[in-house]
Amino acid sequence: MLETPLPALDDAEGLRVPTELPGVVDAHVHLFPDGLFTALWRWFDEFGWPIRYRLKAQQVIDFQLSRGVEHIIGLHYAHKPGIARDLNRFAATLRHPRVHPVATVHPLDPDAAEVLEEAFDLGLRGVKLHCHVQEFAPDDPRLEPIYAACQRHDQVLVMHAGREPKSPAYGIDTHAICAVERVDAVLRSFPQLRLCVPHLGADEFRGYAKLAERYETLWLDTTMVAADYFPGPTLSELLRVRPDRLIFGTDFPNLPYAWDRELKLIVAQKLPEDDLAALLGGNAKALWGLPEVH
Repeated sequence: MLETPLPALDDAEGLRVPTELPGVVDAHVHLFPDGLFTALWRWFDEFGWPIRYRLKAQQVIDFQLSRGVEHIIGLHYAHKPGIARDLNRFAATLRHPRVHPVATVHPLDPDAAEVLEEAFDLGLRGVKLHCHVQEFAPDDPRLEPIYAACQRHDQVLVMHAGREPKSPAYGIDTHAICAVERVDAVLRSFPQLRLCVPHLGADEFRGYAKLAERYETLWLDTTMVAADYFPGPTLSELLRVRPDRLIFGTDFPNLPYAWDRELKLIVAQKLPEDDLAALLGGNAKALWGLPEVH
């Protein structure tokens, strides 16, 4: 619950991804146009946490690739109806062999399925939705054309469907609209939909872990919950979810701590070699169909 802004951490940052690690894919990177990034940072200053890396989209890409991240999944979202097409066109300009921008759409766009068809034609891969920002429940019937389009095109859906972080600034009760049971209903109704829920489904960690055991079409990313920043279960508990369904992500650049904080803490868990390789990059490469970088 974000009742007041959280503090920044003055932790040290590494120069790059250690060369002895398996390939790293950051599957949760934000890439917005300049104006939206600026507005987003103002929101975080007032309601979230201080943003340490105030970088624009191309700077974000250069920063991560220069530090040894192999692939970037670039996410953005339409905070109101009518802007998704422009956001998708912007995202398409960022395509690169190692940068994979994802499409967005707003549930209130009357032509949501058409917006996504155009985005896929632009070469965007997958779709990003955010229940809190876009003010919808996962099982809202208005989402059905979006789910159907993702399923029809075999596109990954990244959907912030977890209840946290709850904040008065959203103007809705995120605990009322988000629940494991609602995501369960979506997966039952759309059995071919490949869904990735960020933040390990915070704060319903056990519920999402059980869901991941039941569905072969569900993945969970570690974004920010592996950073020892928010209160909650220990990292060793969080990483007990089936290793082939966990994906590494950071939320870069909107972080209040070092860019590689989560990476260091995950490595410190001394996971089995195969599980670590799967978490840091292998699972994301399989989910998104990414090539090896040599």
